[in-house]
Amino acid sequence: MAQQQYLTLNRTGDKMPQLGFGCWKVDPQDAEQTIYNAIKAGYRLIDGAADYGNEAEVGAGIRKALAEGIVKREELFVVTKLWNTYHNKNVVRRAFDKQLEDLGLDYVDLFLIHFPVPLKDVAHEVAYPPGWYQPGEESALEFERSPIHETWAEYEKLVEAKLVRNIGVSNFNVQLILDLLTYCNIKPAVLQVELHPYLQQSRLVKWVQSQGIQVTAYSSFGPSSFITLTDDGKQAAPLLTHSKIEEIAKKHGKTPAQVLLRWAVERNTAVIPKSMSEERIKSNMDIFSWSLEEADTKEIDSLEIGQRFNDPYSYGFGLPLFC
Repeated sequence: MAQQQYLTLNRTGDKMPQLGFGCWKVDPQDAEQTIYNAIKAGYRLIDGAADYGNEAEVGAGIRKALAEGIVKREELFVVTKLWNTYHNKNVVRRAFDKQLEDLGLDYVDLFLIHFPVPLKDVAHEVAYPPGWYQPGEESALEFERSPIHETWAEYEKLVEAKLVRNIGVSNFNVQLILDLLTYCNIKPAVLQVELHPYLQQSRLVKWVQSQGIQVTAYSSFGPSSFITLTDDGKQAAPLLTHSKIEEIAKKHGKTPAQVLLRWAVERNTAVIPKSMSEERIKSNMDIFSWSLEEADTKEIDSLEIGQRFNDPYSYGFGLPLFC
């Protein structure tokens, strides 16, 4: 099995692993052992968020691996994200401090703005993580006047305080990034977005990379994580059992998951698959020792249908964020 490959981040020159382990939908009761298993298997990037509701347990798994000497802190690349209700310039630091405390670390390697959606603050003691709605009010989203430029300025302060090494954004489009680039003192290092054969976003990926910003793909397996969440997830043909993906996997002696991840890394994007199975955790790592043929890539590229699964509108929030 070929060793991990990396993407170099602007400003710091930090090497971000091209393969990481995603923490979304990892049950808190399983998170500590799952993250520990992932690090023990060789994963060095751990991708989490306040909204996932498992950061304390993720942090416990990281610290367990550190305590046992499996890995050194400087060998790990820990990612987390600011939730929508904490965009206010007077709240960002408070929110980050809680996340860092939950993780039990001295710093994080990458801090992302989870969505470009400023929602009204919810105090930690009232609900944590609070989700999209105000507690007890699930009829409409409550926005607040917290522009991204004010949130970003607070991010830059976290870098200056040496609590965060790199900062970036998630679920942003070109227009938002272009605007950010006109005022930022510290350029975003990474954009994290939904990317898979059904939603390839090639123009977005190429433009962002041309700006010296690295791209991380989430939901590399398409609808598999959304079957219980949205009608789109239920109705879409699963990529992991798609005939074209299965044929390519059989030809190379690989799993469909490995094919989908290999397709993504060949686009020079990072990937953050999640699995609760130790066997699949290890299997998903085998994506650097082989390559897709040009014909394989064309077959996978032909699956593009512009189908997005992680869409606030599909969840019934009435927010067509990606229009």
